[in-house]
Order: sequence, then C-alpha cells, then structure tokens
Amino acid sequence: MLVALGLLMAVSLSCSDDDDSDPTPTPANDVQLKDNATLGKILTDKDGKTLYYFSRDASGASACSGGCLTTWPIYSAGDLSAIKLDAGLDKADFGTITTDGKPQTTYKGWPLYYYKDDAAAGDVKGENVGTVWFVAKTDYTIMIASGQLVGNDGKSYKSDYTEGTGATQFFTDGKGRTLYAFANDKNNKNNYTKSDFSNDATWPIYTADLKSLPSTVDKTLFSTIDVFGKKQLTYKGWPLYYFGPDGAGRGATKGVSVPKPGVWPIVNIQSPNAPN
Repeated sequence: MLVALGLLMAVSLSCSDDDDSDPTPTPANDVQLKDNATLGKILTDKDGKTLYYFSRDASGASACSGGCLTTWPIYSAGDLSAIKLDAGLDKADFGTITTDGKPQTTYKGWPLYYYKDDAAAGDVKGENVGTVWFVAKTDYTIMIASGQLVGNDGKSYKSDYTEGTGATQFFTDGKGRTLYAFANDKNNKNNYTKSDFSNDATWPIYTADLKSLPSTVDKTLFSTIDVFGKKQLTYKGWPLYYFGPDGAGRGATKGVSVPKPGVWPIVNIQSPNAPN
C-alpha cells in the first residue's frame, strides 16, 4: 500500500508540474505597430524589423530593381487572406504586387521594403536615405513622391514646368494622390473655391487633420484655413488642392499643365512662401 501511495503521489506531482508550465507563446502578428521614440508608430514585420516606403513608388508599382533590391529587400507577408495584424491595422489596406518575379506586400498602395543596414528590431536607419526612403506609417497626412511630371496634355515636364524629362519631388496625401497649389492664391487665402463649391470637383480642397509627416518636412509650415465652413490644409501659406481628373490615380500629375504650366504647380519642400 505504501508503494502504491508513493506512485500515486509521484504521478500527482508530475501532473501538477505540467499544469504549471508556461503555455506555448502566441506567435507575433505578421505586421505590427511599434512605437519609435522619434518617429512615432511605425510598421514592422513579425520580428519587429522596420518597413519602408520608396518615394519613387507613388504609382503603386515598385521602381526599385537590381542593386536597389539588394539594399532594400522587398517585404512579403505571404497569403493576405490569412495575415495577422496588430490592432489599428486594417486588412483592406494591404495588397500584393509582383516585383522581380516575387510577391511584395503593399500598404495603402505603397510597396513595402526592408533596409539592409537595419541590423536589429527597432532600427530605423533607412529613414530619409537619399531623401526618398521613409518608414512606413498608418497616418501620413503628407508623403513625398518622386517621379516624372506628366500633364493633362500628355507632355512631360521638368520641375521648372518647361517641357522635358527628369524626376521631380512633390507632395501627395498618404495614399499617393498629388497635391497642388493655385498661383492666384495668397498667403492662407483661397481665391479659387466658390462659396457653393460648384467648382470643387475640378480642384477639390484638401481637408485633413495634420498627423504624420516624413521627417524632412517641417510641421510648423502647415496650417488650416476656413473655406466656407470647411478646413483646408495649407503649406507655407499655400492652400492645398487635388486635381479632380487625377481621380484616384496614384502619383498622377495631370494638373500641372492646366490651363497652362505653372498655374497649378505641385507643392514640395522647395516651394516658395505664398505671397501676402
């Protein structure tokens, strides 16, 4: 009986030890939101490695190839139907494109990349590299695009609005839609929009709460003005607009030639202050 009792107690203790053991850790989500002391909440992969946008990808296709992809490897979350996301991320914002014959995950239309010099989780060494690479975030009010300006007339324009080819940097919203200024506006004064908004479909005002910006863009240069009851965002005093015929076209710059080049210029860091 003593032997039997001893065996029973051993089994009982063994079961108790098993019950107290740590459960299997829950796998990390495929895409996470991590806090960065300087940049705020940024997108990372399941291991906490930072993900990036490339300004030249404003159209939604990857413009990175060859050696670029060695420095900036593409990120793929795999099957999006099974993707696991941190709270605050929406599966509808993710997509997949093919880059260099491989699947690449996109967020809000921006292809996602790693940076080869980010050795550890939390590194953000790729921020503002070449003034065209920026950490991926959920709430950019302004993003920087870089590409060829092509007007509504089908002609290519340089940054000085003469005909020709060459990349120009310009502001977009967080989803890659180009933002413009109106040459006849004054400092924080919209001289285009009618009180009944009957012309707003052609040049819709950009209404947005100012949230995240690329690290090269000075937040103090933005403000808002009241336009017949709506709040329009301004930069360096220039009220900001979309061009209706750009539609939802990412990186489209048709407005630069309407009605002639220079009347509705793109906006970027080099834009002059609006006149008083």
